Amino acid sequence: MITGASGGLGSALADALAPTHTLLLAGRPSPRLDAVAGRYGATTWPIDLADPDAIAAVVEPLVELDVLIHNAGVAYPGRVAESSIDEWRSTMAVNVVGAVALTLELLPALRSAAGHVVFINSGSGIKPSPGLASYSASKFALRGFADSLRNDEPSLRVTSVHPGRIATAMQEDLVAYEGRDYDPTQFLSAGTVARVTADAINAPRDAHIHEVIVRPR
Repeated sequence: MITGASGGLGSALADALAPTHTLLLAGRPSPRLDAVAGRYGATTWPIDLADPDAIAAVVEPLVELDVLIHNAGVAYPGRVAESSIDEWRSTMAVNVVGAVALTLELLPALRSAAGHVVFINSGSGIKPSPGLASYSASKFALRGFADSLRNDEPSLRVTSVHPGRIATAMQEDLVAYEGRDYDPTQFLSAGTVARVTADAINAPRDAHIHEVIVRPR
């Protein structure tokens, strides 16, 4: 299962994993999500991470799950003094609480498969990025949850992926906030990050990759 599967990195993750996995693409219903699913014969799962109370009913049919990739996320460019409480609530609701809620609901299915939980984190989850106050805080929290899950669920593999800046629509918004011209060649491609993530997922079963840090050259 890949959350945020309609976006740039989500779509790239689907492409990287389609040869080896049956895909369950999770996200808010949209033509973009349907289009990604259509390319790979995948199933869509209508999950809104901002509504954690609705998650249980959606994933209840799943009794076994090999891989859960937390890719969905939001970011509101802004330094601390520029940020609003509503932005902080929204960021934490999707990036942290939604991810926790989905993981908790899927724990029985993941345990049954001795599965793998992957968190697409960020370089901001290791060192806060200027102009991304609420986003950086949410990624630190997500990293803490991943570490706790790894400690508490020894039958699972848990990996945090910390890419540098990726050439996506979210990146365009951040560059616009910074007042610079957007040049995608300055950033990692979504396909590169997806392939690195797929390598961690497809690693031999006796390998447990805790953390992956990827930076543009």
